[in-house]
Formats: sequence, structure tokens, C-alpha cells
Amino acid sequence: MGREDGDMPDSLPTIPEEVFAKGYPNLAFHEDKKPQERMTEGQPTVDTECKPKKGLGRKKKEPAKAVGFFQLFRYATGCEVLLMIIGLLCAALHGIALPLMCVVFGQMTDSFVQSGQPYNPPRCLLHAYYFIGIGCAVFLLGTFQVMLFLLTATKQTKRIREKYFHAILHQQMSWFDTHQIGVLNVRLTDDINTINEGLGDKICVFVQFFCTFLSGFIIGFIFGWKLTLVILAVSPLLAGSAAVWSKILATLTSKELSAYAKAGAVAEEILVAIRTVVAFNGQKKAVERYERNLEEAKNFGIKKAITTNVSMGFTQFVIFGTYALAFWYGTKLSVDEPENYTIGKTITVFFSVMIGAFSLGQGAPNLEAIAKARGAAYEVYNTIDQPRPIDSSSKEGHKPDCVKGDIEFKNIHFSYPSRKDVKILQGVNLTVPRGKTIALVGASGCGKSTTIQLLQRFYDPDSGEITLDGRDIRTLNVKWLRENMGIVSQEPVLFGTTIAENIRYGREDATDEDIERAVREANAYDFISKLPDLNTMVGERGAQLSGGQKQRIAIARALVKNPKILLLDEATSALDTQSESVVQAALDKARAGRTTIVIAHRLSTIRTADVIAGFSNGEVVEQGTHRELMAKKGVYYSLVMQQDLDSVLYDSSDMDELEVGNEEGIENGGFEKNSISSGRVEMKTTRRKSKKDKKKPDEAPDIPFTRILALNKPEWPYMLVGTLSSLVGGAVYPCVAIIFAKIIGVFSEVDPEVKRQKTMMFSLLFLLIGGVAFVTYFLKGYMFGKSGELLTMRLRRQVFHAMMRQEIGWFDDNNNAVGVLTTRLATDASLVKGATGSRLGLATNTVCALTIAIVVAFIHSWQLTLLILACVPFLIGANFIQMRAMAGHASKDQGALEQSGKISTETVENFKTVVGLTREDVFFHKFMDSLERPYQNGLVKAPIYGLTFAVAQAIPYMVNAAIFRFGSWLIAHCHTEYENVFLVFSVIIFAAMNIGESASFAPDFAKAKAAAGRILGLLEKKPEIDIYSEEGEKPTDFVGDIEFRGIHFAYPTRQNVRVLQGLNVSVGPGQTLALVGESGCGKSTSIQLLERFYSPAEGQVLVDGLDTKTLNLSWLRSQLGLVSQEPILFDCSISENIQYGDNSREVSQDEIEEAAKNANIHDFIMGLPEKYNTRVGDKGTQMSGGQKQRIAIARALVRQPKVLLLDEATSALDTESEKIVQQALDAARQGRTCIVIAHRLSTIQNADQIAVIQYGQVTEQGTHTDLMAKGGAYYALVNAQVNH
Repeated sequence: MGREDGDMPDSLPTIPEEVFAKGYPNLAFHEDKKPQERMTEGQPTVDTECKPKKGLGRKKKEPAKAVGFFQLFRYATGCEVLLMIIGLLCAALHGIALPLMCVVFGQMTDSFVQSGQPYNPPRCLLHAYYFIGIGCAVFLLGTFQVMLFLLTATKQTKRIREKYFHAILHQQMSWFDTHQIGVLNVRLTDDINTINEGLGDKICVFVQFFCTFLSGFIIGFIFGWKLTLVILAVSPLLAGSAAVWSKILATLTSKELSAYAKAGAVAEEILVAIRTVVAFNGQKKAVERYERNLEEAKNFGIKKAITTNVSMGFTQFVIFGTYALAFWYGTKLSVDEPENYTIGKTITVFFSVMIGAFSLGQGAPNLEAIAKARGAAYEVYNTIDQPRPIDSSSKEGHKPDCVKGDIEFKNIHFSYPSRKDVKILQGVNLTVPRGKTIALVGASGCGKSTTIQLLQRFYDPDSGEITLDGRDIRTLNVKWLRENMGIVSQEPVLFGTTIAENIRYGREDATDEDIERAVREANAYDFISKLPDLNTMVGERGAQLSGGQKQRIAIARALVKNPKILLLDEATSALDTQSESVVQAALDKARAGRTTIVIAHRLSTIRTADVIAGFSNGEVVEQGTHRELMAKKGVYYSLVMQQDLDSVLYDSSDMDELEVGNEEGIENGGFEKNSISSGRVEMKTTRRKSKKDKKKPDEAPDIPFTRILALNKPEWPYMLVGTLSSLVGGAVYPCVAIIFAKIIGVFSEVDPEVKRQKTMMFSLLFLLIGGVAFVTYFLKGYMFGKSGELLTMRLRRQVFHAMMRQEIGWFDDNNNAVGVLTTRLATDASLVKGATGSRLGLATNTVCALTIAIVVAFIHSWQLTLLILACVPFLIGANFIQMRAMAGHASKDQGALEQSGKISTETVENFKTVVGLTREDVFFHKFMDSLERPYQNGLVKAPIYGLTFAVAQAIPYMVNAAIFRFGSWLIAHCHTEYENVFLVFSVIIFAAMNIGESASFAPDFAKAKAAAGRILGLLEKKPEIDIYSEEGEKPTDFVGDIEFRGIHFAYPTRQNVRVLQGLNVSVGPGQTLALVGESGCGKSTSIQLLERFYSPAEGQVLVDGLDTKTLNLSWLRSQLGLVSQEPILFDCSISENIQYGDNSREVSQDEIEEAAKNANIHDFIMGLPEKYNTRVGDKGTQMSGGQKQRIAIARALVRQPKVLLLDEATSALDTESEKIVQQALDAARQGRTCIVIAHRLSTIQNADQIAVIQYGQVTEQGTHTDLMAKGGAYYALVNAQVNH
């Protein structure tokens, strides 16, 4: 019987490990884990998207790659290696305990069976003491083996995380062009968790099992070689089935994860662009796109469940077959050579060999964890080792004492590594003398920004060289080079921290005075002084600020380091006229004595430049001063003529505003809200609170099991069949136990013939039970697997659907940052799966097994049964403690890792900015700090987990001692027969094994409950602005009469700053209303209110005289065509991006081309190799700003809206395109109501109404001529632009 009891300790891990590690619960992990393989497998997809041809060949065969076993531990210190070796020794000794126990057990059985002789209890006492001794040893060894490994794993994992993040931070830019951001973040969290699993106690547990295997066979051969050989003959079957099975599983898991990874990438992209999705009613399309990608993951999951369970069932069948063979042959031997084979020896041999063979199987999942870790480590270590030709952390390269600032580009040829076939620069020659300002002009996409990126050494040119003060910049220290350059780019990136911190990223040791000086120089002092203080948070990606405000903070950030070289990539383009003229003055001041390279579309801003260089097709075709070039009548002249002067003047400001627009709204939203009318605030804060209260319980509301099961309702037929087969499966083990005891009873038969017949019969019964086990396993697995996968898919869809339904204010909340939401989608749904079907099956299985076991046991020997039942709580308790220890810290770690995930996401997404500012170290330290807490928790957890593991392993030995001591006493006093002692013992132990197994599901269940709580919380959350509601009117004769009446508004995340304070403005059908005003005065906010992204606090937005709140939301949005300031495109083809404009129907290719022609991008598209099927890259990165803007305009025109909202729609365009797009927009405005936000006032002079907004109110309104005559605010704005 040794195996049973013996098995007991490991068996707890056993089956669970195998079944479950591969089966349900851990999917959650795999799900995440996948990514590592995903990169390998998914890589080609990534590559193909960016189209580098050469990456493909190399990446195709990657899935097989893994690091060597010892390589996995390359980051361990000497001391850690020593601790691991000690851990392995403990594990090896622990492994010998089980087979030893079989020997003791066999001797004991013999002493029971020799009931012929008068019984001698002392002998039995001895056996009981042996059991206790082995138990104590196991306790000690178990504690150390687990504790040492967990400690070292925690330390190594932290080190790997740090090194990997550090490596990512210092990769060259071209590496990022070919690696998806989402994948990197997944790697950083999940892949490294996978490595952690592999470095942890898995190895020592494997060694423990391996030693059990060796010692088991050795003992088998010593005690009975014939029987050992017979059993060995069958074991290849066992090992073979296990091997095949784990092989199949591994491939399925990896595929399943890469299948989900695709859906995850889709979700991330959609959540990042949520405003765009909502404005174009794209929720349905988004959900469908997500769902399509889920289908694949589901099918793999089902296949996996079937494979797992067929192989599990088969294994069970083979085991029971082996029992049958061994006992049949064992009896034969004991009849043939009684002197060598007593029943005790037969049992010792049988169990030590079986346990030996099994432990190999039990060790396998641990090996699998190690294999997975090696696979995950391959990509991670690879990145860490990646040679970094341009490495900002390297100390190499010159660091001259002073920079004079002479820059020269000599014959530069360049194409982006991700698009080798498109030549960007073709022989650029350009000299920038020190202290001079050179301006680069040319059409959008001609390589102007590229030159600046080359100068910062984001890329190295394919040929030619760039020199600074006569030295090739490749010989200079990268970090030093970048530190001496201040860069202000076109779409400035701010980080989700305070304003002061954002500026300090320019120079770490900046004092408050420095910051204030830079803020004043950048003309940001006024708007910042209206905020509570410099420590105001700017929101994720700076979303709380308007474009102009972001831009000024970015300028302050560049000026604070007092750079010798200033790079201005459209730096003023996002500003309104007033700020722009001041900032322009600030920049002119900043340029003094610095070498400056300016890129501008608005030529008026660069007339004063010392040299102007005209770019065309990747070459510098002309250079000279404004005068010289005008005389030349070349590229520059034609650009200027297009902008003709007055528009030139405005031009630049327009551009600025553009950026401002969209966020400005927010900004204002955010900031100007200071004048608080207390009533309004009260109301707001109360709402905020209620939101907070909702948030807290959301962490882990307690959800009854029935509620979780209810989620699975649609699959009830599957659940029913699964539960029934579990019920039958529960009876398997008790039956095995009964037959087992009967066989031992047979040995006391004197008549050899009777012995033979009886064993024959029982052996066949074993086979039969094996068959039953096979069928029930298969049914149970298939049914629960299928219902689980369907549930996961449905939950993911519902959760995503629910996310799409939330109002924009919900996304502004930090708890719902994109990273957090995508993690939720990936893990929560698959966690819940572990809590429904399979859990229900386990419960029925357990109940059935227990009932049968207890009934049978009481019938055969009630005294012993009572004692055993008294011990059962200990057995179950031991397992339970072990489970709790594992689960305890799960939630805490999760939170902390989410924090580090947020930091890494933000850093990687804005990588260019981080690198340009040389702030890699700051973010690296931030990341390290966020890991500190989970790391400390990990260290504390190790000894606790070690102890609990050891207790769980040792208790069974103690229980055995008690049972057999009492059993021998009962036999000695004739209270029972020895056969009954065995029967009761094995029935209950087998049942306990069964329960142990189900208990091992506990940690999974705790997590599943929390996940289910979060999911249900989200599904039940009804937003105030509900896009899915069918309510509201859908007027048929919509004319487009819009009025804002008495609007007050503050952004939900910043209640104390009121953006709109009584806005009143209206526009009649077919008219054009232009909103002008300083950055942050509430222009874009008003458009967001019209789109109903937010609801006003007081007042009404009226459309055709109806309050927008009474209208059907999707109908309302479908009437509005929005072109915003920083357009977001999706990572698909150009035609799909344009089609996105109207999601209510299929948009034909003709309509797409028509819209593209109207937006003046048709010709450009036809010039691309793949025309309309060209992919635009993640967030549209493969397109220039002007190209993105025109695609966005085409997208808005496709839906033929009644109302056109242009939030700075032309500001990101160069003069050529702008002029044409402006004409296209003028044409598009015909017969439509149009609301235009513009900084470049020349573009709106012909508007029917112009409203000047200041401090959230309209201060004056009228036509251009009226307002100019009035000589008020508008007049001042126009003047500022012209004079500027």
C-alpha cells in the first residue's frame, strides 16, 4: 500500500501539478506567459507589418529557440548558486523518503499477515517510530529545499527585470520600429514571471522526484528483481504517454497564447484611441474585431482541454492495468517461490517501483516550467545581450569640454530600417555654422524631421557622416551628445507626473529657480500660475493640458538644460496666436548664441533664420537667406507664394493651435477651472466620491460561488454531462482501494488455486476500473474544457464591450489606464474559467469519493475509521495551509507589478522623448523602485512557503504512524482482521488524495473570485452617457442648428478647475462658426461636449432646439464629422482607416477614393507601392503628420456628416498641402453646419460667425469685419499674428 500513503504527500502536488498545471487554472498564467513565445511565433506578424524583408527569414524558426539550462541562471551570484546547491541536496534526500517508507510498509504488512504466529506488537511499534522519524526528516528537508530556491529566484528575477528594462531603454530606435510596444510590455511582466517560475522551487521539486525515481527502482531490484522487471516492462507506456502528452500540450499552449496575444494587441490599440473610436461610433466594429481574434484562442483552448484529458485518462488506464499485472504476477511468484516473495515484499517492490515511475511523471510538469522559462528567457536574454551600436549608457566616445556648435551633414543617405525600400535622404549636404539658425523647409514627408533624428543619433545614416565641431558624431559619447541638444518636437510628449517633474526631465539637478526661469522663458508662467502649483499632475500623456500648454512645457523642458544646440521640430505649431508670438519671441531669445535647426511649415516663423534650406525628395536643393531664396524663385519661393503673406503669418499660429485644440479642451477642462462656483463644485465632488466608493469594493467584492457559476449558464448541458462524469469518476478511487485491500487479503489463503483465481478476478476488475476512469476523464475534460473556453471568450467579449460603453471620463481615471485595462482583459476572464466548470467537477468528484469511502470504512471497522477521520483534518489542513500561503500574496504582488507595468508602458511608448532627454536612468530608477515592494514580499514569502510545503509533506507520515500503531493493536486484541485494516486505510487515504487534489485548486479559486468580482463590477456599471442605449430621439429632418446655452463644465478628473463658465454661442444651419481664443480657454472642450464625450455640469447643448441629452447618442454622433488635432489612425490599411469614418455600413472603394481626393491625399496614396492597402503602422507612425491629418479628414468626409467639427484640422500641414486641404475643407463646408477651431486666423476670416472665448465664456462674437471694427479681443489676436 506504500504507494498510496506514500503517494499521499506527493500526490497532492501530483495530479494537480500535472492535470492542473497543464489544465485549467494556470491558463491564466499561460495566457500571459505566452508572449514570450508569442514574440517568437508572433514575430513574423509584427515584422510583416513593418515590412522589413530580412527579419522574416531569421525569425521564422525561432519558436524552437531557448537558452541553455545553465544559461537560465546566468544572473545568479556565487552565494545564490551555493544556496541553490544546498537546496538541491535537501531535495535529493527528501526524495529518498518515499521509497524508504514503502520498505517499512512492506515489512509491516508481512508482520500483519503472519497472523498464523502469535502476534507480536513490539515489532509494529518499531514501524510506527520509523514513520515518525522519516516524517521529521521530510519536514526539515522540505522547508529548506523550497525556501532556498524561492529566495534565490526572487533575487534573480528582480535582477533580470532590471537588466531587461535597462536593455530596452538603451536599444536603438530602429529596434523599436520592428518590435511592437505591447509585446515588450507583456514580455516585461509575463515572460519574466515565467522565468521566475522556472527559477523557483520547480527545479528542487524535480530533483526530489528524480531521486524518488532512482531510489524506488534500486529498492525494487533489491527486494524482488523479477517483479521489478515485469513492472518495468509496462513503464515505457506510462512514460511514453506522459511525454507525448506534454509535447502536444506545450505546442498548444504556445499557439493559444499567441492567438490571444493578437486579440490583446487589438484591444490595446482600440483603448488608446478611445476618443476616436467613440466619435466615429466604432464601438461595434471594435468589439467585432476583438471577437474575431478571440475565436482562434478559444478553439485552441478546447483542443488543449481534450488532449490533456485524453492523455490523463489514458495514463490512469495504464496505471490500473499495471496494478492488475503486478498483483497477478506477484501472487504467482509468492506461490512459486514463497521464500523470496512474501506479500510484504511484493507490496514493497510494487509500490517503490510504481512510485519511482510516477515520480518521473510528476517531475515532468516541473521540467515543463523550466522549459517554458528557457523559452521565455531566450527573447529576454537576447534583448539584454543585443549589441547596441548606439547606446546612451555606454561610457565610450569623446566628451569634449565645450561645444562650439558647428554641425555638418556630408552626403547623407538614409532609409528607415523598418522600410529599407523607401529612400528618405539621398545625399543631403548641409552646414550649420555655430550660433546660427538654419531653417529646413519642404513638403510634408521630405526628410526634414529625419535629419534631426539623425543628428540626435536615433539612427545612423546608411552612408555619409554628420560632424559636430569637426568630429564625426559617431565618435562622441551618445549621452553627452544628446544632453547638449534641446529638442522640441511637433507632438510633445509629457509624462503622467507633475509639471515640475516634467520640466525636470530636461535636467535632473534643476533647482526650482531654474524651472521657474525656463517656464518664464517658454511663456508658460501665466497659465501655470493659474494652477494650484507646479506640482499639478498633467495626466496620462499630458492629457489634462491643451496642446499649447503641453508645447510650452516641452519648450521649458528643452530650455532648462541650457543646450548649445536647439532643435525645433515645428515647435510653435501647437500654439494659438497670442502664446505663439510670445513663445516665438522666447525661442528667438533662446536661439541667441545657440546653433539652432528649425523645421517649420509656417514660413513666416523662419524668415529671420540665418540660412534657409529647401528640401525636396531627400536632398537639399537650395539654401540661402529669405531674400536670396525669394530672388531664386525655387522651392522656397513657391512655398512662400502658396502661403502668401497674410496666410503665412497666420499659418504658423494655426498650426499651433491645432495641437492645442483637442487637448486643450481638456486642458482647460482641467485647468482654468479655478474660478469655482461653489455650488457646481459640490455637485461634482459628490459624484466623484461615489465613483471612489465604487472603486474600492471593485478591488475584490465577495462574490458567492453560485453567482460565478451563473456566468456559465448558457453552457449548462456541457456542465451537466461534466458533473455527472465527475460523479462517476469520484467512485473510481474508492473501488480501487477496496480491490487493493481484497488482494492483500487473498494472500492469507492457504490454497494456491483459490489464491490464483481470486487474484485473476481482482486483476481484471482493476482493468475494468481503468476503462471507466478513461471514459470519465475524457468526458469531464471535454465538457468542462469547452464550457470554460466559451465562458472565457464570452467574458472577454462582454468586458471589452462594457469598456467600450464607458464614458470618456472613466478612461481619464488613472485606475483605468490602458495598461491596466489590457491586463484585465488578458487575465481576468481566463481566471474565472478556473472557478466554474472544473471546480464544480472537482467538488462533485470529492463529495462522491468521500461518501463512498466513509460508508465503506464504517462498515468494515468503525474504530479505525474514527481514528482516521480524526486525522483527516490534519491532512486536509496541511494542504490547505500550503494553498493559502501560495495565494496570500497574489493580490499584493499584482498591484505592485501593475504599477511597474504602468511605468514601463509609459516609458516604452514615449521612448523617443525619453531618449531625446537622456532620461533613461530616471525612468529606470522609477521602475526599480516600483519593484522594491513585490521583491521584499517575495523574500518574506519564501520561508513561509517553505514551512507550509514541509508541513504538508510531513503530516502524512505522522498520520500513517498513528493509524498502523492503532491497527496493530486492534488486530492483536481481535477487534478486527488485518484485511479490514488495509481496506479502511486505503479507502480513506485514496479519498483524501482526491480531496487534496481538489484543495490544490484553492489559490486559483481565490484569484478567480477576485477576477469575477472585477468583471461583474464592470459589467454592471452603467455609464451616465451610454452609447449602447437605444433611447432618445432620432430626428429625420436634421438641419444642423446648434446652440450652447449657459454651459458650465469641469473635467471629472479635475473638479476644481472649471473650463467653461457660462458659455453661450450658437450657429445656424449651413453656417460656419469659428471659435478662437487663447490656448486652454475651452474651445475644444465645447466640441467634446457637443460629441457628448462629457455632460455639462449646468446648461444645455441644443441641436435643432433639442437638448442633446434627449437624443439618441449614436445617431447624434453619426451626424458629426470630427477632424481633431492629433489624429489617431489604426494599425491597418489606409482604405480601412478611411472606411472607419462610417461604421454603419460598408463603404465602397469609390467613396473612399472620392473622400481621399477631397482631402487631397489620393495622389500621394497612389504613389505608394501598395496604394490603398499600405499599412499606416502602429498609431499611424509610418505616415508624416500632414499625411495622417489628410487621412483623418478623408475619414470624416466619408460619413457625409451634417455637421463638420474641425479642431485645428489643417494645422499640421505644410503650406502646399494646407492650401489644398483648406480648399477641400471649404468645399466640404458647403451646405453643412461647421464649427472650426483655429489658431491661424487667416483660415477663418470667411466664417459666418467668429466667437472669441476667454475664461470659458464668449467675450465677443460677429463676422471678421465686425470684430475688426470693434477693436476688441479678436482685433488684438489678429494684430498679434500679423505683427508677429
